[in-house]
Amino acid sequence: MLERDGYIPGVPCWADTTQPDPEAALDFYGGLFGWEFEDVMPEDAPLRYHVARIRAGDVAAVGAQRESVPPAAVWNTYIWVDSADETSAKVRDAGGSVLADPYDVIDAGRMAVLADPEGAAFCVWEARRHKGAKIVNEAGSVNFNDLHTRDMEGARRFYGEVFGWGTLDLGGPGAAWTLPGYGDHLEESRPGLREGMAQMGAPAGFEDVVATLNPLSGDQPHWAITFATEDADATAEKAAELGGKVISPPQDGPWVRATVIADPQGATFTANQFVPENKDLSSQAGAAAGGS
Repeated sequence: MLERDGYIPGVPCWADTTQPDPEAALDFYGGLFGWEFEDVMPEDAPLRYHVARIRAGDVAAVGAQRESVPPAAVWNTYIWVDSADETSAKVRDAGGSVLADPYDVIDAGRMAVLADPEGAAFCVWEARRHKGAKIVNEAGSVNFNDLHTRDMEGARRFYGEVFGWGTLDLGGPGAAWTLPGYGDHLEESRPGLREGMAQMGAPAGFEDVVATLNPLSGDQPHWAITFATEDADATAEKAAELGGKVISPPQDGPWVRATVIADPQGATFTANQFVPENKDLSSQAGAAAGGS
């Protein structure tokens, strides 16, 4: 699998989870995905931040929560931008809110915590030393970043204005976020990508997909994370053994077999097993499995 070395503006590039007890989270995720961790913060830093790696490549991180934040474990999505400050201004102009003003993360980069008009929070990342996830789309790494929203049309307007995203109809209630030109960027580093997708029967334009857009009937609108796995059933079983909770048992959907899991402290995520034989299943068949 090709390793990443940076992203282009408008592409989700990193994921981390903030946890009331980060040390306990290390045991869970290390056992579930085989992650190896390094605390990258200086010894005198008030909060710890453990970067997870596969084959020495960064995939995600586990961090401690700030004292001012309610003690709820969550997974966070980061989107690559040229300027965290300019993007924060765009978010305000588009009707969103700035939850944490842009600030420097030592020499790693500059970030801000933002929210769309419905309150779904996300982060933006202006990279310096840290270039985001090096490994994606393989077992134990991020497969998708997923927006769950009550206002699909409002989300289209907001994220289109802020990041230039469009949408791709996937034949069901949800859709995929697309960034025009992203497929061209991927093709440069992975020649033949478009041809390979076409041979698998992927929808036209799928090479531009950067995230997913999903309707939500209840709960708080939010961003969620989907991890790739080689075996969704085994992942669900292992998560339960490690003290997690299987919210939605493995189910077949278009292209995948997926399960929704909550870690022992309550942060939810989806685990996707790529199943090409499922490509013609209806979107409704796997709807429950994508509701993290």
